[in-house]
Amino acid sequence: MRRICGYCAAIAVTPYLLIKIAWTFGLFLPTEQMGDASWRAINAATVVVAAVGILLALAFSRPWGERLPAWLVALPVWVGTGLLVPMLLLVPVLGPAAMNRDKEAGATDFWGYEQIFVMVSLVGVGIFLPLALAGYTKLRWPEALGGPIEYGELPGHTRQLQITLGRIVAAGCILLGIIKVFWAVGGTLGLDPAMLDDRDLWWYLLTLNTGAWALSGAWGILVLITRRGSRRFLPPMAAAWISSGMLFSYNLFSVIRPDFQSTPEYPLARVLTTEAGIVLGLIMGIIILLVLHDRRRALMR
Repeated sequence: MRRICGYCAAIAVTPYLLIKIAWTFGLFLPTEQMGDASWRAINAATVVVAAVGILLALAFSRPWGERLPAWLVALPVWVGTGLLVPMLLLVPVLGPAAMNRDKEAGATDFWGYEQIFVMVSLVGVGIFLPLALAGYTKLRWPEALGGPIEYGELPGHTRQLQITLGRIVAAGCILLGIIKVFWAVGGTLGLDPAMLDDRDLWWYLLTLNTGAWALSGAWGILVLITRRGSRRFLPPMAAAWISSGMLFSYNLFSVIRPDFQSTPEYPLARVLTTEAGIVLGLIMGIIILLVLHDRRRALMR
């Protein structure tokens, strides 16, 4: 499964890589706006991301991948799963919504075909890359996937630090989640009245998505630090891992997008919620590393 899914992920992301390369060089652009230097820089960055995704898929499939430094695997996987897995559930609705929005903005006819290739690539890599990762992780870091949530403590553990940071992060995630869900269900506090008509299906879905994963991350991190709420280690670990990666990478990507200022939130609310997501995701990632470090030491004694 590990080998097959790794190869399938590499194949799936290839159309996305080729399209992004074309856009970087100004070819087959769906709109004139995407010919701007800022958008071409964004596309160049996504070319790098796609290339890293292909290399990771191959690393998960081949024996040489097991010899890579842990950070070289964990960091891009954390960012990649944070971007891909939450979006996977939204593609059936978000894809057509994006096509309609771009068409209204004056996108060319062939953009529809490009968008289909993009969606197929994202769905393919979103399905196959995590499966390949699961096989890779089970072999290299089995303590990160299986077993009960309880484990013994060894001298030098970081349990108290985990609890302190985890409670602060969980409170922040709950607050962020409530704000995002409030906006997604129609709340207008913190939104610019002059831009309320700019809220489309795309905005509602992404806002709700962020809120739901922030709340999911709060649950996952609380279960990991208190070891109550789940008998198995995998469910809270998966929730915290995906949520932290999503909050960090999605909000960071939003900041560097050229159209960051065009969302309906007031500038202060936009900056605070976005920066909070980045910080919360980063601290959650640190807590996960502390948990995995202590758990590995305890299980290998």
